[in-house]
Amino acid sequence: MTAFDQAERRSWAGQATAYASSFAKLCAYPVPWVLDAAEVCAGTRVLDVGTGTGTAALAACERGARVTAVDAEAGMVALAARAASAIDVRLAALPHLPFGDHEFDAVIGNFVLNHVGRPRDAVAELRRVTRPGGRIAVTIWAVPGAPGQALLGQAVQAAGVARPAHLPALAPEDDFPRTEHGFAALLSEMGLADVSCDTLTWNHRTTPDEWWSGPAAGVATIGQIVRSQPNAIIMEIKGHYDALSAQFADPDGVLMLPHAALMAHGRV
Repeated sequence: MTAFDQAERRSWAGQATAYASSFAKLCAYPVPWVLDAAEVCAGTRVLDVGTGTGTAALAACERGARVTAVDAEAGMVALAARAASAIDVRLAALPHLPFGDHEFDAVIGNFVLNHVGRPRDAVAELRRVTRPGGRIAVTIWAVPGAPGQALLGQAVQAAGVARPAHLPALAPEDDFPRTEHGFAALLSEMGLADVSCDTLTWNHRTTPDEWWSGPAAGVATIGQIVRSQPNAIIMEIKGHYDALSAQFADPDGVLMLPHAALMAHGRV
C-alpha cells in the first residue's frame, strides 16, 4: 500500500456507524445513474467495490441483479451485509480483489477511487474482473467542487488549520485531473472503450447538526483534520462552520448544500 492508502485505512477504521449517520445519504445520490450507466438489470452479475453501507449493492439487488460487494473496512462490510441477505459481501480493497478474471457483467465503484493511492492500478483491477463487453461505472468528487462541498473545508481554513502531516495527499504522479476530460481519460488509458463522463449536480438536504456530526466524529479526511486539533481549535472551527453554513439554510434552518460529482463509464 502507498502512504495514502495506509492513511485512508487508519482514517476509516471504526467509522462505519458515524459515516452512516452523516455522509452516507450524500454519497447515495448518484447510485441510480451509476446503475443505469453500468446497465444493471435482472440477472446481471454485479460487483460493487467500496460498497460502504451497501446502498448501491442493495439498489442493484432490487433490480434483480446478482450482487457481490466489497469494502476495505470491516464495519462497512457488516452494515452492508445487514442491508440485504442476498448480497455476498466481503472484506477486500483495491487494487487487489479476490476474484478471477472476467467474473462480472458490471462493476461499479461509487466514490471508491477517491480513496485509493494508485487510481490507474485500481481501474485496471476493475477491468480485470469485468467480462469482455461488460461495463464499468465509477464516480469521484469534482474538483473544484460545488459550494456545498467546500463548506467544511472553508471552516477549517478560517480557523487557520492546515492538513496534518500524518494525512498525506495523493502522490502527484498517481493523480489525474478531476474534470470530465481527465476522468474519462483515466478510463480510456486503462483500456476501456466507449468512455464518457458526466457531471452530476444536486442539493444535499441536511441539518447543521447532522452535517457537523461527520467531521466531529472523525469521518473522512475532513474529520481526521478536525479531530487532530486541540479542543479550543475544534470549537473555533465549529464557530466558523455555524457562521458559514447560515448562507445555505432555508427558513426552517435546513441546509441545502450544492454538490457536484463526476461519473465516468465505459465498456471492457
